[in-house]
Amino acid sequence: MTRRLGRVNANLRQEISAILATELRDPRIEGMVSVTSVDVSPDLRRARVYVSVYGAPDNRPVIKALSSAAGFVGRRLGDRLTSRSVPQLEFRLDASIERGAEMSERIARIAGDAAEG
Repeated sequence: MTRRLGRVNANLRQEISAILATELRDPRIEGMVSVTSVDVSPDLRRARVYVSVYGAPDNRPVIKALSSAAGFVGRRLGDRLTSRSVPQLEFRLDASIERGAEMSERIARIAGDAAEG
């Protein structure tokens, strides 16, 4: 990844996070949505936005709602960014935090079993 793409990714992540937190009102989005990373294509036309969802029993409706709101988020990004164009946004679920929490629980269980035995 070039330095420029890294800066664009970081800037998009920050701005999309702010838009989701303050401007997006959709009842289908349960829990807290956190933008974990953004991956912009080299031509800057597409961006995959990876999000983690906390406190929602099922993540699929949240991702579907975010995908529906991609146009709204893109327009708001256009108002905030100084670049000529705004990439087309594609929201994807990032389950790495959930997997990390599961691994931590497993390690704690194993460590507890080892301490007892």
